[in-house]
Amino acid sequence: MTDRPHKPEPAVLPPIPAKRYFTIGEVSELCGVKPHVLRYWEQEFTQLKPVKRRGNRRYYQHHEVLLIRRIRELLYEQGFTISGARNRLDGRGHAIPEPDELAHIPAPAPVAPSVDIEQVRAELQDILALLRQGASLA
Repeated sequence: MTDRPHKPEPAVLPPIPAKRYFTIGEVSELCGVKPHVLRYWEQEFTQLKPVKRRGNRRYYQHHEVLLIRRIRELLYEQGFTISGARNRLDGRGHAIPEPDELAHIPAPAPVAPSVDIEQVRAELQDILALLRQGASLA
């Protein structure tokens, strides 16, 4: 048995019906997320702005249901934090390569320092000697 966390399998979500508006309960079922989580995500993700009608009822459109599914995938299946998912959706996030994608990339060659450390040390000792000599004259 290994202690490594495994990547959860993607959830099988029901198809999105051809409707113009969806209630929060319908979106909850379509996306596999509880309504209180959807309300929280509205605060965290500026792209998520459902129409509010009578009595502050939320009505989500098709593109918002797709966005919620994407947020859910980033958070629950890919392990992003809220801010990481927000950055990814804003386009600021950088793709994180999988370990097997990195296997073919060669390791960088060690770089020799371009500065001669012994020369720098000698110059610093000369400067120190001049400073000590100036301090003894004063």
